[in-house]
Amino acid sequence: MPLLFRKVLIADERYESAGVFDVNNDGIPDIVSGAYWYEGPDFKKKHPVGPVRAEGEYYDDFSTIPMDVNGDGRMDFITGGWWGNTLRWRENPGETGKEWPEHVIAECGNVETTRAWDVDRDGHVEIVPNTPGAPLVVYKLLLDNRGRGTGEFAAHTIYAKQTHGLGFGDISGKGRGDFVLANGWLEAPEHPFKGEWIHHPEFDLGSGSIPILVADVNGDGINDLIVGQAHEYGLHWWEQRIESGKRVWIKHPIDLENSQYHDMMWVDIDGDGQCELVTGKRYRAHCDHDPGTFDPVGSYYFKWNGESFCKQVIDYGPARVGKGLGIHFAVADLNGNGRLDIVAPGKDGLYIFFNEGN
Repeated sequence: MPLLFRKVLIADERYESAGVFDVNNDGIPDIVSGAYWYEGPDFKKKHPVGPVRAEGEYYDDFSTIPMDVNGDGRMDFITGGWWGNTLRWRENPGETGKEWPEHVIAECGNVETTRAWDVDRDGHVEIVPNTPGAPLVVYKLLLDNRGRGTGEFAAHTIYAKQTHGLGFGDISGKGRGDFVLANGWLEAPEHPFKGEWIHHPEFDLGSGSIPILVADVNGDGINDLIVGQAHEYGLHWWEQRIESGKRVWIKHPIDLENSQYHDMMWVDIDGDGQCELVTGKRYRAHCDHDPGTFDPVGSYYFKWNGESFCKQVIDYGPARVGKGLGIHFAVADLNGNGRLDIVAPGKDGLYIFFNEGN
């Protein structure tokens, strides 16, 4: 049976990114989105983070990645935006009501959004902004001799030019994390920050989502790709096969009827031990300039049945009735019942979809 979700409005704000982490170290998850954080467990108490630069209908804030950057035992977060051309971290002051200072990590170009992956396989995630047209650079937090963050990052340039769309995972089968661009994939060397990354122009993924997911969809032991069209119609999975020693990619449709699939996650949303695809429309991604922008808005999970994906509706309807998932949504067990809930930001408000099971 499909899961049931309880939809709760948290704030009528239009920030497009949200994260979940314990802001005040009370052992209870909180929600951080834009200029505010919302105190768990009921998320009704709203506390300021600090001003966020506004640009027309947008805010220059396209990710909320938790990380204790300065090693003080309090969780900070990483963000970046298109107009500021910078990757930044906001410092948790440890005092409710006090502004979170903002620190520039790097001037890296227009930031579509940012993700965190363990690129060098040392057990610590690195920060990777998607900067279309600019180099692909990985930012590694420098640690002290106790393994705590120092507030400083080292920049490692991986490739000369990014596309819109970015993923990370083992494509080659060598146990390393490779990068996926819209115009091909980058094979990781043995030492990712020293060796050369080899570009394989084996596909064209269009206006690729961030992330492009790397996952073994059909269980054949070889990782495939799942990609949404961030500014067009379409959601597909690309099957990877090795035929006569050559890698080939076969494109399969998942959903062709919806547009602006910008963010997505591969998680076990129904608790059956198998991952599902969770995604939804980014409401008004380009402020009414994308195909399908005036179509109904929805959030969904797609379950693999052994042959194809079955679409399950979390929410759907006309604008301001149905709810999308923004540019950086979050999935976490917010109430400790063992089920993953969905935190859904966007220009259509900040909501929680509480997972009620089936």
